[in-house]
Amino acid sequence: MTTERMVRIFAGAFVLVSLLLGAPASPLYLSAHWLWLTAFVGANLFQSGFTRFCPLETILKKAGVKASA
Repeated sequence: MTTERMVRIFAGAFVLVSLLLGAPASPLYLSAHWLWLTAFVGANLFQSGFTRFCPLETILKKAGVKASA
């Protein structure tokens, strides 16, 4: 699995978990403050689209995960 796929999987998982914990209609609702995590992930994806810098991708490369083709 490449770093690009792992970044997408992590981002999707973080968005889903933060929505589960932050949306009042969710059975796992804890606090609306969890929605800030959703906003952070979205902002990071947005900026990485322009700058091609993603902190998670850097961490994964240092951990030995192969880069995308």
